[in-house]
Parts: sequence; structure tokens; C-alpha cells
Amino acid sequence: MRLTSFTDFALRALMRLAGEPDRSFATGEIAAEFGISRNHLAKVVRDLADAGFIATQRGAGGGFSLARPAETITLGQVVRALEGGSALVECFRDDGGECVLLPRCRLKARLAAAREAFMRELDGTTLADCAYLPRPARHPARVS
Repeated sequence: MRLTSFTDFALRALMRLAGEPDRSFATGEIAAEFGISRNHLAKVVRDLADAGFIATQRGAGGGFSLARPAETITLGQVVRALEGGSALVECFRDDGGECVLLPRCRLKARLAAAREAFMRELDGTTLADCAYLPRPARHPARVS
């Protein structure tokens, strides 16, 4: 399976929030730390807030933080919320696509099983399991 860059950025941001759950972060701060577009991350933050994963506060001193404990958010929940009904292959689309192999295709069931195994693994993993801890602060060497 391949996740969109949108979902990848969302997972990175959530992992960072899980690393310091009592802190609020600015979009620019996380965008700079991970080397991603601030504008793109702002859209990610909006969707994560709409899905109830993060809480946002506008204005001076604002930012975003986890809306609930990292232990209660699974990667599967996040991927489902952001990837939505994205079809793994054409025949998984609601309209069935235009695959000429249907209805005798012997691949679709195997792909469906693989997708379910992938999601089962993500469902068993919480943000707390993947928390991205901040880098330790560097202290200048002391000269005696």
C-alpha cells in the first residue's frame, strides 16, 4: 500500500505532538522541523482538527495539540480518516471501475486481504507507540 503525502505529513505531525503531548505547536515550527511546506501542513492540520485528532487555537500564543491522549488514537483511525474511500486499485472503486478482468479476477480477493492485514497492523499501533521525541538540547562544552 502507498499512503498519500498528505497522510504521511499528518502522521509525522501527530507523532511529533505525541512526543510532547502537553505542548502546543505552531504550523511553521513543525513544517520547518520536518522540511515540509507550511501551506500544505496547514491543510493537514485543518483536516486533523476536523477529524477530531487535534485541537487548534488561533491567534497569538495559538497553535495545535492532540485533542485526546496519544494512547487512544490508532494509526488505522488516522489513515481511514484521511485516505477515506481511496481505492487501492480500480476495481475497488464504488462503481467497479472498468477492469475487464471482472468478474473472473482472482487478484481482487488477495488484494483485499492484503489491505485488511495492513489496516489491522495500523489498528494495533497507537500514536503513543510511535511518538517522535524532541531532540535533546545541545549544551556547549565546558572549558575548565
